[in-house]
Amino acid sequence: GYKHPVLISGTDGVGTKLKIAMIMDKHDTIGIDCVAMCVNDVICAGAKPLVFLDYIACGRNIPEKIAEIVKGVAEGCVQADCSLVGGETAEHPGMMPEDEYDLAGFTVGVVDKEKILNNETMKPGDVIIALPSTGVHSNGFSLVRKIFDIDNNPDVLKKTFDGMDKTLGEALLAPTKIYVKPVLKVLEEVDVKGISHITGGGFYENIPRSLKKGCCARIKKEDVRTPTLFHLMQKTGSISEHDMFNTFNMGVGMVLTVPAEQADKALEILHANGEPEAYRLGVIAEGEGVELC
Repeated sequence: GYKHPVLISGTDGVGTKLKIAMIMDKHDTIGIDCVAMCVNDVICAGAKPLVFLDYIACGRNIPEKIAEIVKGVAEGCVQADCSLVGGETAEHPGMMPEDEYDLAGFTVGVVDKEKILNNETMKPGDVIIALPSTGVHSNGFSLVRKIFDIDNNPDVLKKTFDGMDKTLGEALLAPTKIYVKPVLKVLEEVDVKGISHITGGGFYENIPRSLKKGCCARIKKEDVRTPTLFHLMQKTGSISEHDMFNTFNMGVGMVLTVPAEQADKALEILHANGEPEAYRLGVIAEGEGVELC
C-alpha cells in the first residue's frame, strides 16, 4: 500500500528511571518506557512503527525479573501496534552488580516518501495541540533523584504528597505514554505540519525541532496543564521555572502543529482515539524557538 516506502528508525533507552524500578522492585512497566521512547520518536516523521527489538544488560540473569521486563516491552509493542521480533539479554558479571540491569531498544517504522512530515507550509496562526503526559515519562530522573534525595532516602518513594492520589514512587514509575495510534489517526485526515516528542530538554529543546525557520511556538504558561508532581518537584528542589521547562515535559508528552481551520477536527480525532484530554496549547508566530509568556 506504499508508493515509495521510506524506513525511519529510532533507538533509545530508559535512563536512570531504572533506579526507581530497582528500588521499588517493580519491573513490569519499564519495558513500556523503552518502547515509548523509540516509537514516539519515529512517529514525529509520520512513520508507523513496524518492528521493535530490546537489549537487556544485567549483572546476573534472573529469569523471573527478565520475564517481567520483557512483559512490559511486549505490552508497549501492543500499544504501539508493532511486532516484537527479537532481542538480546547479556550477562555482565563483575561489570555491574548482580541485581542491576540496563534496558535499551530499537525500532523501525515506515512512511510514504510524500507523507514524510515537513514544516514547509508552517505559518503564523497555525495551532499547537498538546497531548498530555502520564508524568515525568523517562527523562530528567537524575535530577528527580537529587531533588528527593532518593538514593540516600529511598523510603520517600512510599510517601504520598498533598494533591497526589499515588505514592511518589508510583507517580514516578508511571510508564511513558505511547502516542502512535491516536497520532496516526490524525495524520490520516489532518494536514499536520509538525510533531515534537517532549523528552530531555523539555519545551525549549524539543519543540523547535519541528518548527520552520522564522516561526516560533508562542505558549502561555497558564495554558500548560501541569500536574501536581511537577509543582512538587519545583518547590522541593527550588528549581527555576525556566529550568523546569528546559528539563521536564511539564505534563505535555507530545505536541502537534496543525492549520487553524483543522484544529477542531484534529482534537475530535484525538478525543475519539484515546486522547480525551488533548487540548490547544498555543500558536505559531513569527520568530524563533519557544516563547513562553
